[in-house]
Amino acid sequence: MHKTITLRINEDVYQMFKKAAQGSRRTISNFLEYATISYLSQDSFVSDDEMNELLKDNDLIENLKHGEKEIKSRRYKIVG
Repeated sequence: MHKTITLRINEDVYQMFKKAAQGSRRTISNFLEYATISYLSQDSFVSDDEMNELLKDNDLIENLKHGEKEIKSRRYKIVG
C-alpha cells in the first residue's frame, strides 16, 4: 500500500530536486523514492568485500569485543 508523506524544504532544494527529476525523466516523488532507495542500499551498508576487509583487522575485532563487554557490564559513558 502506498503512503503519502509531507516534506518541508526550501525553494533552492526544491529546484534541485525538480531539475534532477527532470534529468532522470521522473516525477519528483518518484525521483525522491529512487534516490532514497539507492542511497540506503548502497551507502548505508558495507559490501561483502568491505566487511571481509574489516573482519581481517584484529585490533578492530578486539576493540569491538572489549566495547561489548563494557556495555554488558554497564561500564561506559555517553559523551556528546
